[in-house]
Amino acid sequence: MVEYTKKWLSLDQQVDRLIDRGLEVEDPGRAAALLKSIGYYRVTGYLYPFLQSDECVDDEGQPQFRILNKYRPGTALHHAESIIDFDRQLRILVLEGVERIEVAVRMRAGYVLGRSSAFAHEDPACFDDSFTRPGTDSRDPHSSKHVEWLKRVKDRRDNSDEMFVGHFRTKYEDRMPIWALTELLEMGHLSTLFRGMLQKDAEELADAFGVSKKKLMTSWLASLNYVRNVAAHHARLFNRKLQNAPSRPTVGTVPVLDHLRAPDAPKQDFGTYNALAVIAYLLQSIEAEPVWANRLGELLREFPASHALTIQSMGVPENWESLNLWTK
Repeated sequence: MVEYTKKWLSLDQQVDRLIDRGLEVEDPGRAAALLKSIGYYRVTGYLYPFLQSDECVDDEGQPQFRILNKYRPGTALHHAESIIDFDRQLRILVLEGVERIEVAVRMRAGYVLGRSSAFAHEDPACFDDSFTRPGTDSRDPHSSKHVEWLKRVKDRRDNSDEMFVGHFRTKYEDRMPIWALTELLEMGHLSTLFRGMLQKDAEELADAFGVSKKKLMTSWLASLNYVRNVAAHHARLFNRKLQNAPSRPTVGTVPVLDHLRAPDAPKQDFGTYNALAVIAYLLQSIEAEPVWANRLGELLREFPASHALTIQSMGVPENWESLNLWTK
């Protein structure tokens, strides 16, 4: 383990450090203001694609690329400013899109489960056995996923200051029907709930959004929850390698998303574009007009391409503007 020995740097010293690494800075005062507003490591995180690299060979003789601590010639402060602003607008759009989907899934979950009973969420018979079965490993005994989900939702309900929650708290001994409870659920709660639903109920819910398979919808909800959290916590999103990427449907299952499986699809299923495409597709079942998709298209056309960065860094295909997903 290496001991950290780097010293604290003032804002002016941080600017000097960037200049020493090859960044073109015409106005040091402006650079210091940027560092003051968002921090050195956030700025350098956005500048990472602009670092030089060289090719080397590993111990097994395989070619590898080594990232150097120097920026490519022509890299300037405005490159960081442009991509930071683009990413900020992208996060806002993602939050808006996921919000629409989250609210619609809430409604559908309450509608489908509520048909069985007002308190279907408490009834193990309304869920898959894998969701309601407790852990049997004596080395690590634990409650079922269903019980753990109910605990999380109870905490959410107990800490809520919504007026309708207070109504159920005082009049109905804090017991809420599923069609009211879903109003409190976040995407993470919904994703877990959907995964535990019986196959027929899950497929009915998924079908309302144009998805034919529970497994595919399960992956999409989990991925959108991940992407939403990235955006909500103001982390870099545009060229992120998604740790929880949405599954790509098999060709012909969702025709407008067939291009996600194209052999030349950049970054394949790990790029941010795949999540954006899934959001756009799910919103087709919610929005009367493709407002969100049109706004995203406008933003993608403004991508600040440069000598070191193209829109393909997001996983966006080169012919994206001609695809049905974005032209309808």
